[in-house]
Amino acid sequence: MGSGRPSLRPSTRRLIQLYSALLHNAHLKGFIDGEIYQGRTKYACVPGLNCYSCPGAVGACPLGSIQNALASSGHRAPWYVMGILLLFGVTLGRSICGWLCPLGLLQELLHKIPTYKIRKSRWTRALSWLKYGILILFAAAIPLWVGLRYDIPVPGFCKYICPAGTLEGAVGLLSNPNNTGLYGMLGSLFTGKFIIMLVIGLACVFCYRSFCRFLCPLGAIYGLFNRVCLVGVRVDESRCNGCGSCVRGCHMDVRHVGDHECIHCAACMDSCAQKAISLKAGGAVIKAPAAALILVSDRKAGKNPRFLLDISMSESELARRKKGGRIGWGLALAVLCFALLWFNFLDPAVRAEKGRGVELPISGAPAGYEVGGELEDFTLLCLDGTTFHLADTRGKVVFINLWATYCAPCVQELPYFDALYRAHEGEITVLAVHSSVVTDDPAAFLADKGWSIPFALDAKDDELWKIVNGSSTLPQTIVLDRNGTVIYNQKGSVTPEMLDALYAQASGD
Repeated sequence: MGSGRPSLRPSTRRLIQLYSALLHNAHLKGFIDGEIYQGRTKYACVPGLNCYSCPGAVGACPLGSIQNALASSGHRAPWYVMGILLLFGVTLGRSICGWLCPLGLLQELLHKIPTYKIRKSRWTRALSWLKYGILILFAAAIPLWVGLRYDIPVPGFCKYICPAGTLEGAVGLLSNPNNTGLYGMLGSLFTGKFIIMLVIGLACVFCYRSFCRFLCPLGAIYGLFNRVCLVGVRVDESRCNGCGSCVRGCHMDVRHVGDHECIHCAACMDSCAQKAISLKAGGAVIKAPAAALILVSDRKAGKNPRFLLDISMSESELARRKKGGRIGWGLALAVLCFALLWFNFLDPAVRAEKGRGVELPISGAPAGYEVGGELEDFTLLCLDGTTFHLADTRGKVVFINLWATYCAPCVQELPYFDALYRAHEGEITVLAVHSSVVTDDPAAFLADKGWSIPFALDAKDDELWKIVNGSSTLPQTIVLDRNGTVIYNQKGSVTPEMLDALYAQASGD
């Protein structure tokens, strides 16, 4: 006899959610070092909402990618991102929300905190349409309008709302002791987003998947494909008696099984007395109601076959299915183990050592990238075909700016460096180096700007990034005095007044 206690064993869906969250953030070393992974897979979009700036993230967030692509539409068509979203949509739809999204898992865990729960109603159904407005305004209109008019990438949803960006990106980086220098970059924007994150987290405690239901633009996109997606819950109309227990028992704001609000979690199978609901991939059944798995031997014994599906199994067939399940989980664990080994130990992007020794100090200052040190000599080929050699700049003030086209603060401050260069031409050297994480063509982006400063791309094993202690947090500015000694090396934006003061300090004025 059973004890009547609920099972503490996690469900298959919960295990898949945990597996997916770990696979999305397989770069565990990033949480220790406080650095964002910048390997080759960072160019690829993962299916769920997972912040690009999370120290563990090994891929790009599709929502952030589509916003940056729209902002850069004046330079290139966003075919890749639109294509990958279309692929995810037609194959999985909102099954991604129910089974694969790390933020969906976090919301469900928060909802398990024992408190009063807000049930769905006509008000929550009305609120569920809000995410489509947010999709149109913050994820599409703002990036597109600002990008086309000002040529500045502003991912509106990521910048002003996204709780995943605040939690995984900002908090994930700022909580690391190695990133205490980033606190100076914080301002009212971070404070506002942090409050939004707390409010959304609190709402999820009382109201099931509040962010997913009311705010998430990615869920809104995937919901558009729910009627045509390959994987999802399906109703056998010949068995359904229209009782509506599936809709009443669902925590989401669905009007019928499989509509745009359905996350295909398949929980409705348990509430269906007719056993008419199953989770399918095309014509193949992935998960069927427990009562539908009546053995053929039971049917021969005269037991009621009413709830048998067309996939009724013999004992040997059921044994093969269980064996296949064990093999599937074994392969999945093997993939996860390999991913953890690769992204934390084997990947060349992870094994690259930072802070190499200096070969020829010139000024006599100690070698290093910190204030008072002297940078290792380096040579970079600039985008205009010229060569920048640090040793040739002695006697001039040197400004090195690390930037990227996808970084809005970076693009906003580049004219300041150009104005400084023009004001002190002959006495100053300015070099702007684009990150090796390239999402746009920097040369095409700069073609019509008319700026005088040289630009380069640090695409050779992050050579300069190692020399100056660059990171994935941009922008970063390094200033050398006329003797080649570092007087400033900080992450964060600069103003024209700051640049003028740094020039005066470096030149000894």
